[in-house]
Amino acid sequence: MSSVPSGQAEIKKYDTYYVNVDPDQDDKSTEIKLLSFKRPHMRAFHCSWMGFFTAFFIWFAIAPLLPEIKTTLGISKQQVWTSNICSVAGTVFMRFINGPMCDKYGARVLMGILLMACSIPCACTGLVNSAASLSILRFFIGLGGSTFVCCQFWTSRMFTKEVAGTANAIVGGWGNLGGGVTQLVMGTVLFPLFKLGMSAEMAWRTVCIVPAVVGFGLGFFIMRISDDAPKGNYADMKKNGTMPEISAGASFRSGAMNFNTWILFLQYACCFGVELTMNNAAASYFR
Repeated sequence: MSSVPSGQAEIKKYDTYYVNVDPDQDDKSTEIKLLSFKRPHMRAFHCSWMGFFTAFFIWFAIAPLLPEIKTTLGISKQQVWTSNICSVAGTVFMRFINGPMCDKYGARVLMGILLMACSIPCACTGLVNSAASLSILRFFIGLGGSTFVCCQFWTSRMFTKEVAGTANAIVGGWGNLGGGVTQLVMGTVLFPLFKLGMSAEMAWRTVCIVPAVVGFGLGFFIMRISDDAPKGNYADMKKNGTMPEISAGASFRSGAMNFNTWILFLQYACCFGVELTMNNAAASYFR
């Protein structure tokens, strides 16, 4: 990966690392120290799952509120499910884009931007006044679900192939919890708490501001306190010659032309589809 001329010292952001690394694998970590928050490896590890967790929390924050929203707006069950589909469509659309963008710009910037971007429509939940506006709003909130790509890419960039599977499993699992935790926090804590001082309608129209503020703040800090790769950020690495320029289009074509990509695509569609259905329908079903 390096293009530094022979005999010239390679420019790296860090001279030493808190973890053991493999120089032959671009200084990726050979171990996972869960209790560490040191840069660059473990900082990226924890930022990846926290960002993913928060994005899923934001994505499904509205799900426990759907029964109240349905009553307030006078919309049908079918229209609610249409909004669920739009929510999923947003993340599917963005995930196709996110992969090549991670290859080109790194996961750190995209994770931060997506968190801040999906926080804005989440904060605007209270402006919904029809089935159409609900579907449009949920489409844009759903873009945040694509942070899963950033999460998995980031840890794969920081850990050697011998431990990358374990790292990906941990951050993916912890991050996915956001979709379930939001059911509990929004549905049984924040929403009832807001109803103590206002009507049910005003409560659902304002409560989503809480996860939106948290998500926006976290997205900003992730970009400021972490690194794209063990040797630094992509922009700096390209400037000093330790990383070549990458074409997002070529990256997408390479992945799309690989038959294995589509096998995994179908497998993931089945398992993730069940998860999304449960996250969207649980609160309404058990009401």
